[in-house]
Amino acid sequence: MATRDYVNRQPKPRKPKKNQQQQRKVSIIRITMTFLVLFGFIAGLYWLSQQPLGQGIADEPNETSVPKQSLAESSVQSINDEPLPELPQEEWEFIKILPGYEVEVDVEAITSDKLFLMQCGSFRQFEQADSMKATMALAGLEPQIRGSNNGWYRVILGPYDSRRDAEKDRHKLQGVNIHSCKIWLWNL
Repeated sequence: MATRDYVNRQPKPRKPKKNQQQQRKVSIIRITMTFLVLFGFIAGLYWLSQQPLGQGIADEPNETSVPKQSLAESSVQSINDEPLPELPQEEWEFIKILPGYEVEVDVEAITSDKLFLMQCGSFRQFEQADSMKATMALAGLEPQIRGSNNGWYRVILGPYDSRRDAEKDRHKLQGVNIHSCKIWLWNL
């Protein structure tokens, strides 16, 4: 058996793969297209620089055409020809009529037999309820503490004749950072 010398063996020259050949062709095509587009752009700029200002492809001079007046010149001529009429004065009749009218409305006072209460807290310990009552008193309100048989202490305000009155006090309490108040119908 013959032994092969792998160490001293010369490598075979590699042939480029098909993908590499295709990539080279594509890159040559891209470079060529880039140069053509760049050349076309430069040629277009050169052509435009050779044209007189204000004259394009569509504006070639015609011997039969009449020179055009600019918009400013035509508007100056029209102003000099005829003056504009004066604006008519607007007359609004309702300004003269309204001061003589008065509207009378019969409004019945809204009375409700419903009373509202606002509960701001319910606590197991009397000290917590008393602390909330003191905070509410500093806001200018007069809360009450109601105890129940099961050991809960409720801090309430009311009775209020309308829900709107209760809402006013609730907004005062939100100013002193008490946001837990709920408005209910009075049922104590």
